[in-house]
Amino acid sequence: MMLLRPPGVYRPQSDTHLLTSALRAAAVPPGARVLELGTGAGAVAISAARKGCEVVAVDVSPWAVLTARMNARVRGLPMRVLRGDLFAPVAGERFDVILANPPYVPGDVDPAAARGRARAWEAGPEGRILLDRICRAAPRHLTPSGTLLMVHSALNGVAATLVALRREGMDASVVARHREPFGPVMRGRAESLAARGLLDPGQAHEDLVVVRAGHVAEGRGHERGSRAA
Repeated sequence: MMLLRPPGVYRPQSDTHLLTSALRAAAVPPGARVLELGTGAGAVAISAARKGCEVVAVDVSPWAVLTARMNARVRGLPMRVLRGDLFAPVAGERFDVILANPPYVPGDVDPAAARGRARAWEAGPEGRILLDRICRAAPRHLTPSGTLLMVHSALNGVAATLVALRREGMDASVVARHREPFGPVMRGRAESLAARGLLDPGQAHEDLVVVRAGHVAEGRGHERGSRAA
C-alpha cells in the first residue's frame, strides 16, 4: 500500500504488516466499529475501512493525524482520525475491534518527552509503559464480544502481556509471530540492552507477536488463554 508519509511520521514496517494480517485473519464483518491506537500513517486503519468497517484512528502526533486523514481522503474512505493520548479522545465509547501497535522499544527516554519519529518507538525502561496502559484500559472500551489485537516485541515479555490482560478479565493468546532482524534503533541499543539482560549477547533479531484478547465468556474461565501461554 502506497501511503503519503512526511518526515517525522512512522513508516509502516513488519509490525504494521503483521497486525494487518491478523486483522484479515480475524474476519471482521463490515459495519464493525474499529479503533486503531497509534495509527501513524494510517495503514492498518485504512485496511479496516476498506472492509467497510466504521473506523476511528488515534495518534498523539499532529503530523500523524494529518497524514492519516490525507491517506484516507485520497482513497475516499470515511475514517475519523483524532489526536490524543491512547483512549482519551474516545472516552466512553466502545468498539468491536481495537487495534494497537504501540511504542515498545526499551530505552532511557520518557515516552512523554519523545518527539518526532521517536514517539513511535520510545516505551520506557522495559518497553511496557504503553503496553500496560492498553492492557488496563482496553476492556472498558470493548463491546462484550469485542476483540483486541495488539502487536509488540517478544523482548517486552509475552507472558507479561497475557497476564496483564487476564488480570483485567480477558481471554488472551498469541495468534501470530514473526522473526525480524533488528532495525537501526535496536541495533544502536543492542549492547546496552544485553548489558541489562534484555537481550542475549550478540542477538540481532527479535520475535514480533500479535496478542488477541476478548472478554472471558461466562463459565469458560481462562482455560483457552492459559493453554496459549
